This record gives sequence, structure tokens and C-alpha cells, in this order.
Amino acid sequence: MTAIRTARDRARAELTQEIKNEARRQLAEVGAHGLSLRAVARELGMVSSALYRYFPSRDNLLTALIVDAYNAIGEAVEKADDQAEQPRVRWQSIWQAARGWAREHPHEYALIYGSPIPGYQAPQDTVGPAARVALALIDVAAGGALRPAYPGPEVSGPLREQALGLAGTLEKALSAAEVGRLMIAWTQLFGAISFELFGQYVGSADPADAFFSYTCLQMADFVGLT
Repeated sequence: MTAIRTARDRARAELTQEIKNEARRQLAEVGAHGLSLRAVARELGMVSSALYRYFPSRDNLLTALIVDAYNAIGEAVEKADDQAEQPRVRWQSIWQAARGWAREHPHEYALIYGSPIPGYQAPQDTVGPAARVALALIDVAAGGALRPAYPGPEVSGPLREQALGLAGTLEKALSAAEVGRLMIAWTQLFGAISFELFGQYVGSADPADAFFSYTCLQMADFVGLT
């Protein structure tokens, strides 16, 4: 009975992966807004009712693809982060790994960092995977004393509460200002990647290799990685 169950579980896992692979292929052709369970089922030679046993709705399939994409870019940066290196080297490795993954998987990157999908509301399941890159950056910064080149304005009011609340949740000894700067750097990382992938640097910083490296080091100074 156990052997039968194991075989069924394996077959289900393999078909689930095939469904997601076909869905990713269709993302490249029609985008997330055009993804259709019927079209996926048709390409796989399945009836729609059979596919619904694996993914009851388009949103369920989208969520699975989104979680996979977040985990994939998270794994890429975590693999690149050699904790034996100096903080600035680790920082650069994480930035370059995130950019490298995005360039290799532009349609999956667009799924998680592109335009919102009409009618789709991301569930709580996506929050943990989505935080992996940010947590890698925070781990580098929290490893030693930060000395930002410019301390910046005072962090007060709602932002201070948000920043200290986040630091407490993460159990990191970071000040409100340090959390704020890290959030800015995190935003800048994906802003720079998005500008490159979506063609916003054409005519100015294209190819973007040198500018991306410059931005990475500027953000290291901004955060205070000496």
C-alpha cells in the first residue's frame, strides 16, 4: 500500500511540474494576464476537469508560479552569498546574483516584479518566499557596525514605528534609520533590474553592467557597509 501511494505521489508531483512548466512557457507568450488553465490543459493533452484537480483555478496556478519564482531568485542570492567574505563583497554578490537570475528568467521576473495582475490577490503563502532576497541583504548589514556616508534625515512618526517593528520581527539589532536605508537599497536593487529588463536604460546606460555595479556600490556606501 505504501509503495502504491508513493508511486501515485510521484506521478502527481511529476504532472504538477509539467503543468507549471507549460504555464511558464505560456507566460513568455501571453503574459500572466493571458494565462489560461484551458490552454495549459490543451497543450498537455488533458481535459480541463483533470487539470482542475491539481490547480482549482487560474489564481492557484499563478500563486504556485509566483512562489516558485520568489524561491528561485532567493536560492540564487543565498547560494551566491559567501558568508566568509567581507560584507561589501557579499553585498555585491547578492546584487549580481539577483540581476543574473532576472536576466535569465525575464518572464518569471516580470511575474513577481512587473505590473500587478488584474483580479489577482496574492495570498499569505507568497510573503515568506518574497522576503528571501531582502533577508539576505539584511543579514549582511546586521553582521557588523554600519557607517553610512550620509546619515540622512531623522526617522520619525509612522516610518519609525514600521522600521522598529520590522527589526523586532526579524530579531535584528538595527535602528529605525538602518532599516529605512536597507529598505531604500532593496527598492533600488529591483528598480535597477526592472529598468534594465523593461528597456528604460536604452539610450542612457545600455548595456547596464557598469551602471548596475556603480549603483550597487553606492547603495553599499548609503547603507554603511565599510
